[in-house]
Amino acid sequence: MTISLVPLQEASNAIVATFNRWNNDPTIVHLIRPVRSEEELAAEHHMTVEDLTDRLRTHDIFLIYADDVLVGEVNIIFDAPHLYDNERGSAWLGLVIGEPTGRGRGVGTTALALLEERLRAQNVPRIELGVFGFNEAAHHLYRKVGYTEIARIEAFTYWDGRFWPDIRMEKRLD
Repeated sequence: MTISLVPLQEASNAIVATFNRWNNDPTIVHLIRPVRSEEELAAEHHMTVEDLTDRLRTHDIFLIYADDVLVGEVNIIFDAPHLYDNERGSAWLGLVIGEPTGRGRGVGTTALALLEERLRAQNVPRIELGVFGFNEAAHHLYRKVGYTEIARIEAFTYWDGRFWPDIRMEKRLD
């Protein structure tokens, strides 16, 4: 399987429809966005082409392809206000493997390696991310590729009848 990252240069109806499908998929929505209640978890969120165009002003977004099939996206924002460690030049990472065919097959591992290679070339000192406490698969993935826990923000998101922490992790690139 060949994994590639393709920079998203311009928002389109097709990409917006795909992102909306992933971000409202009841099998993964709890892994994507923090919520405070069952109602929030069930609420659908729909972006527009204009919303994605605005997001491209602050985020570098890469589409993840597995054998030329779009299966996910990875995005970064530099010096995000929600970083736990505000070291200048840090990248905040978001990763979604939206298609079931892309899960559990090494797509995330390879996508992270490709992204880290790009960021090292840009002299980015570190990457930070948050993973929900119940998301053991993602936590395992990030540890496996060298991320370490730096903090926990308790009662960050609601899922499965209770509140869970956001586990903040980082990887040094310098």
